[in-house]
Amino acid sequence: MKDKVDLLVVGGGMAGLTAAARGVRHGLDVLLVESGPGLGGSALYAGYLWTAPTIEAMDQANPHGDPALKKALVEGFGGAVDFLRALDVPCGPAVPILRFGQGHQFDTALYVDTCKKIVQDGGTILTSTTTEKLVVDSSGAVVGAELTSPGGEWHTVTASATLLATGGFQADPDLRAELVHAGAREVPLRSNPYSRGGGLRLAQGAGAATVNEHGGFYGHLVPAQVALEPDVFVDLALYYSEHALLFNLAGQRFVDETIGDHLNAMALVEQPGARGLLITDARGYREYVTGAYVEGAPATDKFALARRRGGRCVIADDAEDFAAMPPEWGYDGERIAEEVARLARGEVRGPGREFDPRPLDELPYYVVETVPAITFPFAGVRIDPRGHVLSATGEAVPGLYAAGADIGGLYVGAYAGGLAPAVVFALAGADDIAASLN
Repeated sequence: MKDKVDLLVVGGGMAGLTAAARGVRHGLDVLLVESGPGLGGSALYAGYLWTAPTIEAMDQANPHGDPALKKALVEGFGGAVDFLRALDVPCGPAVPILRFGQGHQFDTALYVDTCKKIVQDGGTILTSTTTEKLVVDSSGAVVGAELTSPGGEWHTVTASATLLATGGFQADPDLRAELVHAGAREVPLRSNPYSRGGGLRLAQGAGAATVNEHGGFYGHLVPAQVALEPDVFVDLALYYSEHALLFNLAGQRFVDETIGDHLNAMALVEQPGARGLLITDARGYREYVTGAYVEGAPATDKFALARRRGGRCVIADDAEDFAAMPPEWGYDGERIAEEVARLARGEVRGPGREFDPRPLDELPYYVVETVPAITFPFAGVRIDPRGHVLSATGEAVPGLYAAGADIGGLYVGAYAGGLAPAVVFALAGADDIAASLN
């Protein structure tokens, strides 16, 4: 293990590998440290590099996010796509995503492998290695870190700059309850299991500010009572909820479901028990449950898959069936029956249905009990557009950068892509570090 490097990257997911590969391309001596046994993090479960194509679209979709970070993301997106292509990672044609976004499908596993080879050729990668704490000198600058090897040996690495990219804290139930919502403590994890808040704790120990507490998270609705494993993270995500009805235990609709499944997931975590009943009709099943959510993505019968996996899934012949719902389910079935019948007639009470006002009136109804699953939180370390970690006073913590899901403030109760900010801010941080050292 090296004693001194130009750039220490903590975390080997999308952001960490991007920063490390860019650093090597700049001629820096790079050490990448990953706590898990392999590289790629949660990026291995994704497939699109996307975000809002303009500042106006970003502001409309994510009005409360940090303005400087939003601008940096939109303006840096083209450079992120160029970086993938420069690594000979094919990007598909631009396709619309979530009505307002635009992005490119690409092979995340190929990208991970390509970055890994670049870093191995020009730097060093250590897996199953824990970063215990950052080393801070008398001036307050981060000058390296103390690491623990798989065998338990401690080692101190001196670094001119350190970039945190540990993927967020979604795998830590206590941090989810503290920084996302009390109801998020028990929600399923739709992410790698190694993102336990390491980057956040390291940054806080060096004087960094945490921002955007209770600002939401990115995730999706998934079937309740079903084991959520990586091979079905996408297939079990109930994206079609934006063309369905979502009821809480009291039999109430509490959100305009048509705004998007990721926003429905955020809304459900705030409901009693953080679980709900998702209902669509025969047309919804035919056109959305069994269809592709994004152009070019594979289609899966999500209802059939959830049923095979042991989810609470039923087919109701008509609205009256909901009144006979088993009491042990815990829902106000009579109220749900009334609301479903009313909505089938086009009579909407409570939240409207702005983007799909169609009455759900084609029998039968397809019913899945659902819970929100978290992929990454929106709370995290405060940074500037170049990836510098900032203190509570807004001053840069010398020598410390962050990217990916470790950062906070970009999204507040909204979402416009996860891989894009990982790449954009990792590139910005690596470029800034290289410029300061060369």
